Amino acid sequence: MSAGAYVTLDAVTRQWQGRGGVTDISMAVTEGQFVSILGPSGCGKSTLLRLISGLETPDSGSVRIAGREVTWLPASQRGLSMVFQSYALFPHLSVRENILFGMRVRRVPPPAREAKLAEATAMLNLAGLEGRKPAALSGGQRQRVALARAVVSGHPLCLMDEPLSNLDAKLRHSVRRDIKALQRRLGLTVIYVTHDQTEAMSLSDSVILMRDGRVEQMGSPASLYTRPVSTFAAEFVGDPPMAMIEGAALGAPGDLVGIRPEHLRIAAPGSGDLTGRVREVEYLGAQSHIVIDHDAARGLIVSAQGHPEWRPGDTIGLSLPQENRVLFDGRTGRNKKDPQQDYGADHRQTEPRDSRKAPNPQPVSD
Repeated sequence: MSAGAYVTLDAVTRQWQGRGGVTDISMAVTEGQFVSILGPSGCGKSTLLRLISGLETPDSGSVRIAGREVTWLPASQRGLSMVFQSYALFPHLSVRENILFGMRVRRVPPPAREAKLAEATAMLNLAGLEGRKPAALSGGQRQRVALARAVVSGHPLCLMDEPLSNLDAKLRHSVRRDIKALQRRLGLTVIYVTHDQTEAMSLSDSVILMRDGRVEQMGSPASLYTRPVSTFAAEFVGDPPMAMIEGAALGAPGDLVGIRPEHLRIAAPGSGDLTGRVREVEYLGAQSHIVIDHDAARGLIVSAQGHPEWRPGDTIGLSLPQENRVLFDGRTGRNKKDPQQDYGADHRQTEPRDSRKAPNPQPVSD
């Protein structure tokens, strides 16, 4: 295990009839890190989390937690807690009983249970709600109960599977802050699955971007945003995503040129590097997005301050500063400068340590 690594996966593969799942995943999570597993539906991110938790067993490879081999251990013996999208609360139990359920099962003495309950409810703004049943709580309160249950478990590793997906936008923002504050306060190691790149970028110390069951890129949020290893990474991370322009339109035939919306500059029609037509102007308050059509480009959006005077159908010129361009191979889609830059020693793909076969339960769709 690499120095400082708390969770390590070594060449882990899990498939069903040779399809789906994840393939040859190697990764290392440092103790106290907040790591997000990001990707579109069906990319294998929830399968990966289930392999770490013990809810799935790999076909090959190994899983270690805190230096201990846990590949074949059940979830109950891995020393971790989980928070799910569906909250997973007992509807017939009160908030208090839901939070303390695991401690009762482990026969924790009553004084210790009460102390943990008081600490968790105060930390997550649940004080006064202890007697309510889940049906009498809002979605945000239910998710906070699930978080409180994870807190009182005392486990240093917490796995979260799309915990905010059932909440509206305002609640997602609020509970997202709660999760980050909780992780910092308790020094938890968190592995967090999401399809929402805003969540991943705002919460994480490190992001693992997945595609078709494999790791596309690992690194800090800043590295994924500024140095994407592929056009997939460039267009998945960022809102709006990176624009892609055929190199022939910019004197680089055979390549694709990527540029972020904030780096595009408006020029007089017929000047600059490109001339397009305004399709739409999306007013967002402090800024606007000017969506532009061009035959050689996709995702061409300019981020402008305030409410610009451009209207659909207007002809518009664009300048693309050389220092902000990212060059991709037009055939492979890989970053031409350094397509492997975010793969460090802890992320090497290695040979499987164990090829024992596990049972074949029903596949996990995500």
